[in-house]
Parts: sequence; C-alpha cells; structure tokens
Amino acid sequence: MPTDSVAKSTKSKRVEMIRRNRSHGEGRASIPSMSRFRDDIEAEGLLPPIMRDRLYDLFGQIEKEFENLYSANLTLQERIELLAASGVDKAVIDIPDASEVGQKPKRSSQLSQRIKTTYKASTSKIVSSFRPQSTLYNLVRIYRGHRDGVWDVSASKSGHQVIGTACADHRARIFSIETGHCLVQYVGHQGSINSIRFHPSQDLVLTASGDETAHIWRPQVTLQSHSEVVKSHSSGEDDIESSEKEDADETADQIHEGAKLRTAQMELTGHVGVVMAADWMAGGSQVITASWDRQAILHDVETGEQINTLTGHIQELNEVRAHPSQRLVVTSSKDTTFRLWDFRDPFMKVNVFQGHTQPVTSAVFAGGDKIVSGSDDRTVKVWDLKNMRSPMATIRLDSSINRISVSSVNNVIAIPHDNRNIRLFDLNGVRIGRLPRTNRQGHTRMVCAVCWADDNSVSNLFSCGFDRQVLGWNINLQIKE
Repeated sequence: MPTDSVAKSTKSKRVEMIRRNRSHGEGRASIPSMSRFRDDIEAEGLLPPIMRDRLYDLFGQIEKEFENLYSANLTLQERIELLAASGVDKAVIDIPDASEVGQKPKRSSQLSQRIKTTYKASTSKIVSSFRPQSTLYNLVRIYRGHRDGVWDVSASKSGHQVIGTACADHRARIFSIETGHCLVQYVGHQGSINSIRFHPSQDLVLTASGDETAHIWRPQVTLQSHSEVVKSHSSGEDDIESSEKEDADETADQIHEGAKLRTAQMELTGHVGVVMAADWMAGGSQVITASWDRQAILHDVETGEQINTLTGHIQELNEVRAHPSQRLVVTSSKDTTFRLWDFRDPFMKVNVFQGHTQPVTSAVFAGGDKIVSGSDDRTVKVWDLKNMRSPMATIRLDSSINRISVSSVNNVIAIPHDNRNIRLFDLNGVRIGRLPRTNRQGHTRMVCAVCWADDNSVSNLFSCGFDRQVLGWNINLQIKE
C-alpha cells in the first residue's frame, strides 16, 4: 500500500486497538447506578412506602454484590496475566474474597457463592493449561534490517533454508534461517510491499505492492552461496565471549545488508488499486493477485497476460490464497465474506461464505480439504470443503486476527493478533498454547503475519510485526502434559 495509505491504515489500527483496550473503570462508569432506579420509583410514586423501602434494601444488596464481584474479577485478571507472563506452572489461583478488595458484606448471598465457585472451577482449567514456555516455544533468532512495519513473511519451498519478508519500507528481503543474515534485498517496487510468496519449485519470488503491481523476480540465492555465508558466520564463533558476540551480531546486522536487486523478471499489471496479496497457482505457471480495487486477476507467468478477472466482492480484498495441489483459490474481503473460486470447472464456479460479521483478514487452505478463516470479529473458523454450510469449529479470541498459517505436518493453526499475541490451535478448535510475550522475547506491537516452515529443524515458525521485527521460533509440538 502507498505510504499515505499505510499511515492511515496504521492510524486506524492504533485507534481501534486503543478503543478495544479501554479500562474496565471507564466501561463501568457508564452503567447507571442504583440511585437512578430509586429516583425513578420516587418520581412515579406508585408503590406503598413499605414495599418501596423493601425494594431500596434489595437494590442496595444487589449493588454491593456487583461491587465485590467486579473488584474480585479485576484482581483475578491481574493474577492470570502475571502468571502467564512469568511462565510459572500453577494449578489453582485463589479467588480473592471480599475482604481483599473492599468491605466484606454482612451476608453473602447464595448467588454470589455460586458465582465464586464457578470462577474457581473455570480458572483452574485455564491456569492448568499453562506450561513452562521455555520447553515448548523457544525464540531462536531475530531477523533485523527492515525500517518499517513488516507485513508478511514466507518460507522457501524449493529446498533453500531461507525466508522472505515484505515490508512497508518498499523492500523485500531474503534472510538465511540459520544465520539471520540478509542475503538479498529487492528494491524494485515503488510502494509498500504487502505480501511475498516463493515459487513451489523454482528460485522465483512473487511480491505484491501498493504501487498497484505484482513482481516476479529471481533472488539468485544458490545453495552454494548460502552455504558459504553459513560457514563464514559459524567459523570461530565458539571463541567469542557472550558480550562480544552480541556486539558482533549487531555489527553483522549492519554489514550483511545483502545484494540489492532492482529489476523484476516479470511485472504484472491490471489493478487500479493497492495490490494486497499475490500467490502462485498449483504448478506455478499462473499467478493470482488481489487488490483494493475489489478484484482478483489470474495472470500467466510466462507472458504476463491477464487470463481471468474475478469480480463480485463489494469491498476491498485483504488476501488471496491458492490451493497447493488443486486449481482452487480463496479470496478474503472487507465485505465480511470470503469466496471460493473453483477453476477445475470449465465455467469456473464460485461460492460465497458469510460466516463472519466483520472484515475477513485471512483465509487459507488446510489439510487438503479444509479452509481456515480469520476476521476482525475476533473469531477463527474451520470449514470443510465438502460441506461449507457451517463451520466445523469456531475459535473465539480476544483480539482481531491477521494473516494466519496452518502447519502442513501437524495441522496446527498459528494465529497472529493485533494485541501482540500469537496463539496455537488445532483444526478441532482445541487450544494448544500461546507464544511468549515479554520484554525480552516476542513482539512489542501488532503481529501482522505468521508462517510455518515444517521442513526446518532450527526454526519452524516465523512471525513478523509492525515493530519491524521478524522472529524465528522453534515450536515443539511433541511434548505432552
């Protein structure tokens, strides 16, 4: 997206995040007090004095119960957040009684006791799922170099141990997974680069940009040159002290900017708006692009010719994904729908799905016969291609969802959030865990995208965010409770 569009989008995101995270105190202040009900009753003058006094007394008791319940809930939330941040495994958090958060009422009602019992039971289940994060989710490496928010990250599928990143600084970068060095910078776009995808079998990269084009370019990262970089990085590393090693890493980040590539092998045009995403069709001979002009265009890779234009969405497109082995495409839109385009039929079938209530930010194929969709309505839904009338599973979360990724090996959904979290769920909607989010590891701003690299043993999950960081994680999904 262009620079001014990026600024507006970022500003709106920030405003939305601030609105979502308003304090509980402000929300509570907007609730009418019991005194208002008293005034209304007195104004009407319809009740006998005895009944009115009794009603006042009941209102007072209810108000005290809600005061204590509200305070207890705040304290409970603080304890859970502290526990999650520290990574300590505990089975139970005690619910504070009224003496901890305010004056103890003279008589606790049966309803209050029942609510507290329910809180204790649910809290035990939540907290018992916490595990020592260091054994399950390890932050392996930080990939530095970008000077603005990183919109997308992708892993190579052609055998190279590299990742690609797309950034608002108008640059795409190819990083070595093992060393963290930038090997290539692509600077051929004139606008923000919004997505990046590797060809399924060749050394080609596809990028989509705010300059209304998509580019196909060859990074020229050979296994030989990649091995030389790894060797030069590892030689003599054991002789460096830890403090010196940090200085060396910072220097290396500044030196290893990578070779600059300015010319595209093929420039794909046809859109009259920001191109938000592009992907390779099965086989890699065609490319599908999605734009804010509400259209998706199918291109021929060899000639750049426009084969087909997909219309029907009534608002801007956020994402497009192609099936890895079949001629299927799914597009996500701000119009709260995602569409499945079937090119296997000579007349091209299209199905519209309206399972979300706010813009669909991401929809990807999973497990060969499923689609996983995420939305600003804070839900992720799993759909079966054989029966798309209703989702198989619905995952309800606490923040908007950005570009998700599904592991092809473990069928685990990685979900990036506006609130800096990255959560893991299986295709049945069962929670697996949450990646650490502390001052020393994790993102400090919105997480824009995640990507699995199932064939890599060093880091098998990558994330990028608006904090300019790209993080490589090692996710151990074999550990059982």
